[in-house]
Amino acid sequence: MKRYMLLGFVLAVLIGTGLAQDPTISDVNAFQQALEKDGFTVQQGAVGFFDVIKLYDLGVLPNALGNNPSTRYLSYFVPPAPGQKVPEELTKIAATLGINLDAAAFWNLGPDEAVVFVGRTPPECRYFSLDLQLVERTYGNETRWIFSNIGDTVNNLVINTEGTPNGAAGNPFNQTTVIVATADRGIDQRIRAAALSAGYPDNIFNTLVLPSSMLNLGVENNSDKFLIAMRPAFYKDKQAGDDYLNNTPAIVFRVTPNQTTKLDPYDFPKLRVRGTGTTEFDLMDDLEQLKKAILNKYSNLNATELPTSMTVPSDGIQRGINAMGPDNDACYLWTSNLTPFSPTPPFPDLSKYYDFQPHPTVTLGSDPNEFIIIYGVNHVATEKATYSSATIYGAAGWNGVGTVHDADFNGTAEDYLPDNPNAKYLYVYKIARNCNGDLNCFEVPTGPGAYGIALDQPLMIFWRMYLEKATKTGPSYSEIVYDRAIKFDPKK
Repeated sequence: MKRYMLLGFVLAVLIGTGLAQDPTISDVNAFQQALEKDGFTVQQGAVGFFDVIKLYDLGVLPNALGNNPSTRYLSYFVPPAPGQKVPEELTKIAATLGINLDAAAFWNLGPDEAVVFVGRTPPECRYFSLDLQLVERTYGNETRWIFSNIGDTVNNLVINTEGTPNGAAGNPFNQTTVIVATADRGIDQRIRAAALSAGYPDNIFNTLVLPSSMLNLGVENNSDKFLIAMRPAFYKDKQAGDDYLNNTPAIVFRVTPNQTTKLDPYDFPKLRVRGTGTTEFDLMDDLEQLKKAILNKYSNLNATELPTSMTVPSDGIQRGINAMGPDNDACYLWTSNLTPFSPTPPFPDLSKYYDFQPHPTVTLGSDPNEFIIIYGVNHVATEKATYSSATIYGAAGWNGVGTVHDADFNGTAEDYLPDNPNAKYLYVYKIARNCNGDLNCFEVPTGPGAYGIALDQPLMIFWRMYLEKATKTGPSYSEIVYDRAIKFDPKK
C-alpha cells in the first residue's frame, strides 16, 4: 500500500495565514479524483484558527461565546453548496481570521452531502476532540442561535488513526485520520471507497453523524447551520501546538453528488454513557475542613461565598435555546445560582437575552485585600477527568481572559490541611488583580479590550472537567463534587 498524503505535508502550499490547504500530495489528489469519478462535486475548504477573542475584540462577534483560553479552537471553513453563496456576516468572520477562501465556519448541508476532514491529528496534548454542533435553526420566520452539540465527539480516546487503528489503544497524536460528517450511510460508504482506492488504509475512518430525524438538512437559507470545532488543550510542546495552529496539516472537502441519490439516513448514534458509579462524595468532609481553614486564614476580611451551578443547558436543540456550545466530553460549572437559557437571534447582544451577571454580582478591584479564592476537588487526582480547569470571564461578553488547571492545583491544599491525607485530592487557588508574590495565584488583566476585564466590570469563574478515561466521555454531574469560590474584601 502506498504511503499516503500526510508524510509529505511539509511540502504544502500555504494559503492566507499559512494554513496548509493545498498539500499537492498525490494521494489527496487521487482521493479527489476518485470522488469526482464516482459522480461527486468536490470543493476544497480549510481548517483554521477560530479566534473568538479576536472576533469579539474587533466587533465581528457581539460576545466571545464563552471561549476557553486553554483551548485555541480550530474550525472547519466549508464552501457553500454548488450554486449557493456564503452570507455576508459569515464572510466577514472568515476574512477577519485571514481565511482567503469562499468558505464559512457556519454552514448548512444537504441530506446527501458530506464534509470530509483529511489530515493529521494535533500533536501530543491533554485532550482533543472534533465536535459537531447545531449553530442556527429557523422556526417559522424566527431564526435562533442554538449552539448545541449533536451527539458524541471524536476524541483522542476513540478516534481511528494510523496510530490507533479501529479505536485500539495507541498513539492518537500527530497521526493521519479521515473524518466524514454526513447524514447518509450510502454517501459515507462511497467516500470511504474512494479514499481506499487512493491508498488510505481501511482502519483510519471516523463518522460524525448528522441524524436526519432531529435536523433540518438542506442548503436553503432556512436550513440548519452547523459547526465542527476541534478542541486541542494543553499541548505537551507549546511550539508544536503553535505550529499546528498556524499551519494545520489537514484539508476539508465539501462533497456533493451530481445526481439525485436514494437516501439511506443514519439513525441517531448510540451515545457513550457517563458515570462509573464511583463518586467524589467521600471528600465532602475534607472539603468542609478546607473551607474552614480558608475562612480562618482570611478572618480579618469580609467573606462572601459564591454559588455554583451548571453553566450550560444540555437540551438546547429540544428547547430551541442557546446552549453556548457544550461538549459531551465535559461538565461545566460557574459562579452563579442559575443555568442560563434563552431563545436568541443570530449574532445577538446576549446581555439583552440573558441575565449574565453572577449572583451576587462580583467585581474585582485593585485593593490587595480584594480577591477570590477558588477551591474544591482536583478532579484529575480523583480520576474523574483527564483535565480540569477554572477560567476567569468578563460577565458581559463571556470573554475568558485566563485559565488555571489541575497541574497548577497539585499540592495547593496541603498548607491548609497539613495533617489530612486527603489534602492531595483538593486544591486552593487565588484570583486577584495583584498577586503580591503569592505562588498559587492568577492575576486578572484589565485589558487590552476583550483580552481583559475592567476594574468595575463584573466577572465570573467557569470550571470545566473534560473526559473521564473510564467512560471516554464527560464525567457525570451526579458523581462530582462541585467546585466553590469565596470573594474576600475589606470589612467596612
